[in-house]
Amino acid sequence: MTGPTPASASTARICPNCDGFASVAVTLGGRDRHGHLRTITAHCPACHGTGTTAVRRLPAGAWEVAA
Repeated sequence: MTGPTPASASTARICPNCDGFASVAVTLGGRDRHGHLRTITAHCPACHGTGTTAVRRLPAGAWEVAA
């Protein structure tokens, strides 16, 4: 192959709510008795921690502009 491979029409899109950063570690403040920082993991509620959304399909002719 001599050039870049074109993207297929069914590729997943980056989630607009989290910009692809679907999971984050949030500190709870303080440390446990072993000195480890206490954290919890929070996931994006829109994409459920995947970072992508499904491709939205428009009905046939929906993209055409009436003249």
